[in-house]
Amino acid sequence: MRRVFVIVLMMICITTIAQAHTPLCSCFDNGDDTITCEGGFSDGSSASGVAMRVETPDSRILLEGKMNEDSEFTFDKPKGDYNVLFDAGEGHKIIVPGKEIVE
Repeated sequence: MRRVFVIVLMMICITTIAQAHTPLCSCFDNGDDTITCEGGFSDGSSASGVAMRVETPDSRILLEGKMNEDSEFTFDKPKGDYNVLFDAGEGHKIIVPGKEIVE
């Protein structure tokens, strides 16, 4: 019985650790033809240095950059449809469609 309890406890701990580093990214229109995205992780860690890309819906890259020391990325609003990609590595990517970015 004790062995089963230890195994269940280990599984709960591993699941909690695995879920503790979920990427977060939200973008908003500044109202001056620029967009700002803010990022981070659910465990409170910074997104400073995380790769950012602005792409067309067919994945043509319009702009590449990185989150700054404040975990922000600001860029000129593209004409037409676009997506913003927060890319912190495998399993840590978020796509924000441009049509969902509002003031």
